Amino acid sequence: MRILLALINKEIKQILRDPSSIIIAFILPLISITIYMYGINLDSAKITMGIKNDDPNPEVSTLVKSFGHSKYVNSIYFDNVKDIETAILRSKIKGAVIIPNDFSTKLSRGQKADLLIITDGSEVNTANYVQSYATAIANSWLASSKYASSIKPPAINAQIRTWYNPDLDSHYFIVPGSIAITMTLIGILLTSLVVAREWERGTMEAMLSTSVKAIHIVLGKYIPYFILGMLSLAFNIFLCVVVFQIPFRGSYLVLFGLSGLFLFTSLGIGLNISSALKNQFLASMVSLGVGFLPALMLSGLMFPINSMPVFFQHLTRVLPPRYYVSFIESEFMAGGVASIRLENAIYLTLLGLLFFAVVCKNTSMRLEKVSTHPVYEGSIKRQGANKDD
Repeated sequence: MRILLALINKEIKQILRDPSSIIIAFILPLISITIYMYGINLDSAKITMGIKNDDPNPEVSTLVKSFGHSKYVNSIYFDNVKDIETAILRSKIKGAVIIPNDFSTKLSRGQKADLLIITDGSEVNTANYVQSYATAIANSWLASSKYASSIKPPAINAQIRTWYNPDLDSHYFIVPGSIAITMTLIGILLTSLVVAREWERGTMEAMLSTSVKAIHIVLGKYIPYFILGMLSLAFNIFLCVVVFQIPFRGSYLVLFGLSGLFLFTSLGIGLNISSALKNQFLASMVSLGVGFLPALMLSGLMFPINSMPVFFQHLTRVLPPRYYVSFIESEFMAGGVASIRLENAIYLTLLGLLFFAVVCKNTSMRLEKVSTHPVYEGSIKRQGANKDD
């Protein structure tokens, strides 16, 4: 215990003396959450849409005005299709609605009237917005127009209720989910450098000359960075709940407990990278590829897992961020679901113990042979060259 406490004390002093650790643990989460809160928005946006009316009927002109009165549409009127094509090509508008000249005639006869909706398919989400907005505005106008009497009412009156997120605010799940990305970077990026730094600075050789065991070195790295990560987590939760007013309906005790399991797993990944590469630059590059990109792309935060190809769906099963994102979004929005908590806790515990066992096994307690170490090998070659001279 005396040896372990000494190593922990050494590591804490290194953390306090290294400003990059504090920046990654506290400044990075602040920047990240602020960007996710104000820079990323998956909610329904206001769309600039072109309108072209070929029907001279005065009643149809009220449909054109309906597009201008919608809070979701900024309408621009055009006289010909060529101008619409040019505007879409230059991204001045995201879509257009063209009302044909026989639109009112067909409606007065009780026939189905066509409405041409043009969308820019280069932006899929925006194209879906254009279609849904244009259809909803047209149906709303039709229900209140004089043509409504000639149209049969719908057989089903749908009443929509939205649970957990009644305002359909995407920030309610994006901002809590971004904590998974931040915790992944803290757990993997910081610890991927610590062992490599010891080898590069030569302090590992000094420790190996003492009675330190592999378990002392591993725990001496785990514990300080676990404490730092949990402090960063508390800072993240404070930003979400207090500063940005994200509703939290779960249990703080469960949140910190399962977050600790996720951090424990991430620390194991980072230490395995650091022990294997023993080079800070390579370790940092690999940690970004192994930690940040999967946490962003394959965790289910930005893209639904069930919409991914089958191979990537199975790949996400070995990625800790998948389980943590599922848990933290449920904890914030639904108030905690026992099955989700238990399932994710089991997976994260198993992954964490697996990575811990691997890092204990891979922690080298021997110096490399002089002839195979690149630093010493270069030194020997230079000494040989000097003797020849």
